[in-house]
Amino acid sequence: MGIWVVVGLCVVALAWFYLGQQRYGPDRTFSAAKWIWHAWNPETGYEHGPIFPLVIAGLIIYQIRTLRGLRSEGSWLGLAIVLIGAIFYALGHRALQPRITMGALPFLMWGSALYLWGWGVARMLAFPLFFFWMAIPLPSFQQATVQLQLLVANFSQILSGWLRVETYVDGTTVLPVKGNWEPLEIAGGCSGIRSLMALLMISAAWAYVAKISFWKRAVLFLAAIPLAIFGNILRITSIFVIADYGDPKWARETWHDWSGLLLFYPISIGFLLLTHSILEGRFPWKRAPRREVRRVVRQALAQSTTSSP
Repeated sequence: MGIWVVVGLCVVALAWFYLGQQRYGPDRTFSAAKWIWHAWNPETGYEHGPIFPLVIAGLIIYQIRTLRGLRSEGSWLGLAIVLIGAIFYALGHRALQPRITMGALPFLMWGSALYLWGWGVARMLAFPLFFFWMAIPLPSFQQATVQLQLLVANFSQILSGWLRVETYVDGTTVLPVKGNWEPLEIAGGCSGIRSLMALLMISAAWAYVAKISFWKRAVLFLAAIPLAIFGNILRITSIFVIADYGDPKWARETWHDWSGLLLFYPISIGFLLLTHSILEGRFPWKRAPRREVRRVVRQALAQSTTSSP
């Protein structure tokens, strides 16, 4: 019972420092938690941010039975990790840098888990807790938006040309050669930075629960980058094609707003599934082939026969 008292005190302390201490924002009236909640917006490309806590909780619940069996004597090294988190928190608090403050949170939580429940639990919680780092908006991603805009504009222009939709590119603006539709601007929101970050979140969680080796999980996670770019190029190209062959207004407004949900994510997630299947050698939901099962059984029987007196 005593350990849960310690857990309760840790929760109260984190709530005080991350919810009660108002230090950030334009007029310094935001707590760290309130700052990141407001930072999850379309301007930063992180409007999917509120999903992160749900995903993290889901990943922990997914492993809850394993975690219960891994509990052991805690390690004093956990206090050293907590100290590292406290130092980062103090630096962020002193320098008015909420990103550093939020980046300290996984250290504080993971170090506490290591101190309370040992290395087995800490290893299982490392990914879900530090996965939160992907939810912290970084200014560098805004710089990448411009390059993605140019990339998407040029490749969409090439792909639409293969479909006999003649266009030319002026910076991030795509204009028709013969069509009567208005020029389309590849804005920052259409660059793919939002969909890229969202797909990276999905692929990271997917790789964590996948029953494959570590290097294959890394490949599955990194596959989200080209897939997000490819999926967004297809989405923008579809707008050009519909505008040229069909209704330009419907393409610019209705299809532009719904194509991400109806085209980008089904294609991207479908290719992630295909990548996973190739890496695993079968569809993830299928059982191992019978001959593989028989081979494993024969090996086990041979070993038992050899070891018997």
